[in-house]
Amino acid sequence: MGGATQTLRAAAADGWLRRELASTLALGWPIILANVAINAMTATDFMMLGWLSPHALASGSVGFFLYQPPFLLGIGVVAALSPIAAAKIGAGQDPAALRRATHQALISAVLVAVVVWILLIWATPFLLAIGEPADVARDAGVYLRGFQWGLAPSLLFFAARSVFAALERPRPALVAGLLAVAFNALANYALIFGKLGMPALGIIGSGLATTLSQALMFAILMAAALIDPRMRKLRLFALPWRPAGAELAGLWRLGLPIGVMIVAEVGVFAAATLAMGLISQTAIEAHTIALQIASLAFMVPLGLGQAATVRVGRAYGAGDRLAISRAGWSAFSLTMIFAVLSAGAMIGAPRLLVAPFIDVSAPANADSVELAVALLKIAALFQIFDASQAALANMLRGVHDSRIPLIIALLGYWAVGAPVGVALGFGTSLGAVGVWIGLALGLAAVAVLLMSRWLVKQRHGYPV
Repeated sequence: MGGATQTLRAAAADGWLRRELASTLALGWPIILANVAINAMTATDFMMLGWLSPHALASGSVGFFLYQPPFLLGIGVVAALSPIAAAKIGAGQDPAALRRATHQALISAVLVAVVVWILLIWATPFLLAIGEPADVARDAGVYLRGFQWGLAPSLLFFAARSVFAALERPRPALVAGLLAVAFNALANYALIFGKLGMPALGIIGSGLATTLSQALMFAILMAAALIDPRMRKLRLFALPWRPAGAELAGLWRLGLPIGVMIVAEVGVFAAATLAMGLISQTAIEAHTIALQIASLAFMVPLGLGQAATVRVGRAYGAGDRLAISRAGWSAFSLTMIFAVLSAGAMIGAPRLLVAPFIDVSAPANADSVELAVALLKIAALFQIFDASQAALANMLRGVHDSRIPLIIALLGYWAVGAPVGVALGFGTSLGAVGVWIGLALGLAAVAVLLMSRWLVKQRHGYPV
């Protein structure tokens, strides 16, 4: 942390810290709200499917979790456009270079979607092969037949959002997310239950509703690019989208490790969920509640980290080492402030946070509430670590460093977090608490190693 202390002390000399914090917040808050809105779409789908039937909810959940890993991998690839575009802008390159980079992300979005569409043809046979009940496997496949087509517009949206963020224009993505949440809720209601003059399609109706919502989000960004005079001059989405070998390879070289890193982190939490099923029903309920609270809180560090990628990336493209350091440490400081506040809320008022998810006064829920409160105390600890690793990973992406962070993530999550969680969860009386201690230690290992990586990069002047 010595680099952070020296950098922040220097802020008093010329007032740069206030300016950099203001720039990061101005870029970050619309990204944060957009992230929340996008996550709310999935919550809406599951809520509506739950209203249809418990079986529909189970089938939709299984289908979604089969779809999620390739989706996250694709997001990592196309989101690499953000630091690449930011560096081009910082270097003062002409609009043609930015347009060419954008086209590589758009092409990659379509390519990933086509490959995943082909693979999902065998969704039901795969689910049957791994032991899912036949009726769940069948209806998960039905859900995916409506849901999977949203992959292309969704990845196209994330590609477009990345270049909008690099241009420090995050608000159109926020508008798109908010409108899509409302549209998705109406479309789910109409297509699942046959309301508003629509046919009652059941489980596939939810998938189609989300596909339409994803298409709407991308369409809104396309419209914004035509309406905004500055964006219109750049012609970022103008056809034809031509592949450029070096640019396409550069996108995948940076983006693929980012995608695998995201999958590795989500995967360890998914494994923890499976572990809870082996412990008890109470463990599943408490884990789900605590994880939802922690995940919602994580949207702020994630959004600030994505803002850091842009701010650091612009400075990196300009070759300004001091500006890289200032942008990175400013975003990290904001993230830590929020992490301390959210951790304080989890320690100080855990029952208040649990209450929206379960009746905390009902005697039948006492065990689940008590365990959820215990898990939130551990979540308060890993808020600090999780926020740190989110900020640091995005800071490193800004200087086009993703391969070593991937190795760090794999070691931290799967060589530290998972084994410790299994050992404490199943080898001691700690149970679910032990699993969460493992998660916290894994996040701590990743955060410490990423901090070391950033300090090494800083010491060597952020080499290309």
